[in-house]
Order: sequence, then structure tokens, then C-alpha cells
Amino acid sequence: MENKYLHRVIVVWSNFCRFLLAVVFLFSGFVKANDPLGTVYKVQDYLEAWGFLGLSKGNVPYAVAMLFALLEFIIGIYLFFGIRRRVAPLLVLLVMSFMTPLTLWLAIANPISDCGCFGDVVVLTNWETFFKNIVLLVAAISVFRWKRYIFKLVTTKVDWLISLYSIVFIIFFTLFNLRYLPVFDFRPYHVGADIQKGMSIPEGEKPTVYETIFIYSKNGKEQEFTIDNFPTDSTWTFVDSKTRVKEKGYEPPIHDFSITSLETGEDLTEDILQSDQYTFLLVAPWLKQADDSGMDLINQVYDYSVEHGYRFLCLTASSEQDIMEWQENTGAEYPFALMDEITLKTMIRSNPGLMLLKKGVVLRKWSVSNLPDEYQLNAPLERLPFSTWSPETNVHKIVEVALWFLGPLLLFTIIDLIWLRIKARREKEKEKETL
Repeated sequence: MENKYLHRVIVVWSNFCRFLLAVVFLFSGFVKANDPLGTVYKVQDYLEAWGFLGLSKGNVPYAVAMLFALLEFIIGIYLFFGIRRRVAPLLVLLVMSFMTPLTLWLAIANPISDCGCFGDVVVLTNWETFFKNIVLLVAAISVFRWKRYIFKLVTTKVDWLISLYSIVFIIFFTLFNLRYLPVFDFRPYHVGADIQKGMSIPEGEKPTVYETIFIYSKNGKEQEFTIDNFPTDSTWTFVDSKTRVKEKGYEPPIHDFSITSLETGEDLTEDILQSDQYTFLLVAPWLKQADDSGMDLINQVYDYSVEHGYRFLCLTASSEQDIMEWQENTGAEYPFALMDEITLKTMIRSNPGLMLLKKGVVLRKWSVSNLPDEYQLNAPLERLPFSTWSPETNVHKIVEVALWFLGPLLLFTIIDLIWLRIKARREKEKEKETL
């Protein structure tokens, strides 16, 4: 009786752990596939933190980002449906055995602010990520230890089809989001976002209070001072200074949006955010690595904006030399402005990408692969659909993507089952003929 009760507990526990891991891995893999360029940026941060500067600039981050999205999503599919019951528990155990000590190092050394496990959807601190991985590691050990108790949700007739189709789906979904823009945009610069509102602190909320620490040296010993106990003795020698959070408060989603004219050095931020006119922003963090395949269309958009009196700016963090080379190579006549590199990478997942603003509200975003052409820009913006934005909820998008995944999968499954039935019928007929 006791053994039967223990057996039931093990079955329930192992399958609970299996579904927990499946949901987490499916979510993590899907998020990475939805924003592959964001994952690339995070991989580059890891490589730079480890000192592999050469690898961070090439194709390695792209390969790693796609591999992680594929691996996590497929492991999640395997665990959820109970497919590959020997391989899946081993894979998930290996992944968690690698990620848990890695996130412990991240929590202690803190080389980057967050691990990027769930992209911009759920941002966890490094310590939160480590404790989350401890739970998942326990679940992975349990699933590996009692993998024989994992029950299947599908038969062996269709498990290979689910496995193959899932691989094809996540690869194409990743490539689609890499070529265009993420289907789900969880960043503060999504279409419909009010940048001015994102920069403000709501009434009643307290801002974060920062404190500057000054490090001085005297007689070979270093000591920290604040502005309140600043040393008056001139024999102290300044060494360094640092800023730390004194009192945690509300952090606005956008806190580093600042545009500086390259030509005049003027701060254009308020002028652009409060302007009633339409503004095209060509966002290119690094012009040296920017894709110039759409330059003819970009120049056409600039000509269109000049013709109709709209503002056009290229925002970049590139050097003046790189800007001059870009102008020479592409024939760019539009003005340039400087902006923080991280902000530019957050604004749009394309280098370059195009944004349309009015009064600080993001109306449209285009990647370099789907820029508007002269046939779309055939009238003033007031008469085009670009002048407004239609709110499309994430729930609507989730249903749409789910149908793209489940619809063809169900169709292929039905076709495969019909074929198996036809094949079985033919084999029976052959057996009757031989008899």
C-alpha cells in the first residue's frame, strides 16, 4: 500500500516537473525567437564580459541566438508532448547544469544587468534568475531520475511530425522576426507608445535617489566620502568617483531618450517630442555595420519628407568618420543627430530601421527589409494609413501565431493519419491476396 502511494507521488511529481520545465522552456525559446536581434545583443554582452571581443562582432552571436531559441523551444515541445522521453530529460538536465552555475557567477560578478532569459517580457535580476534556475535544476533532476513515468500526450504515429514541424516553425519564425521586426514588441518604443509619457514619473511616485561616492587617498589608504562629509583637508588626493542607488524609487521605462544635432550640437529632444509635424527617424546604431540594401528607398522617403515638409533625421551613435563614409557611399543628404547606442538598439530591432513619430507618439516602425516605397507614399501622410495607428492587442497576436502553429500542424497530422490508414488497408488487402 505504501509503495503504491509512493509510486503515485513520484508519477505526479515527475510529470508536474515535466510540465513546469516545458512551459518555461517553451516560453523562453519563443521569446528568443520573437526578438532574435535582442538575443544577439545579449550574447554580445556575454562575450564582451568574457573578453571575447573578436567573436562578439561576427556571426557567432547570431548563430548562438538562433541555436538557443531552437534548442529551448524544441526541449519544451518534447517535454510537453512526452516526445523523445530519453533525449529530452537528458537535454534539459545538461542545459540546467550549465545555466545554474553560470547565473550564480552572473549574480556574484554582475558583469551585465540581467541574463536576458525572457527578453524584455520578464526582466529578472541576476539573483532572481539564479534562484529560478535552482528550482528548474531540481525539476530537471527529478524528470531525468523518473523519466520512465512521463506519459505521452500523442501517439508514436504523429510524434515525429510534431517534432519536425516544431523545428521548422521556430526556425522560420526566428528568421521572419530577424528580417522584419518582432511580432510582439514589449519595449517602451512599441507602436502606439507615447515617449513623453514613458519618460515621466506618475503623480505620487517617488523617483530613485542616487548618491555620488568620492574616493580619496591619503598616506596610501583610500577612503570613501559623500557630499555630506566631503574632506576639507587638501592633503587628500582624488582617486575615483561612483554613483550608487541610495533609495530605490520609480524608474520610468524611458530615461535616456536624448537627441543631439550633429551639425549644431543643439538638443532636439523636446522639439521633436512636442512637434505637431510628422517626423521620420532613421535609426542606425552603427553605420559601419548597417545594411545599405534599402538606401534607395530611404533616400526616397527623405525626398518625400522634404516635398511635404516633414522632418527627417538619422539617429546614430557612430563616429563622424563613419557618418562621412555613409554619406559618400549612399548619397545621403539627410541631417544626422547623435544618440546613445543602447537607446537606439532598444528603439527598433533593425540597423537601420525607420520610425514615424508625431507629438512623441510612435505611429509606425519599419525594418530595412520592408521600408515604404513610392507607391505607398503617394500622398500626404494625413491621407495615408500611416498617419494613425490601430491598437492590436497582444492577445490577438498570440491567437494569430497560435493558429499559424496549430493550424498547419493539425492539417499535417490529419493527412498523416489518413495516409497511415490507407497504408494499413493496402497491407491488409495484400495479406488477403497472399492467402
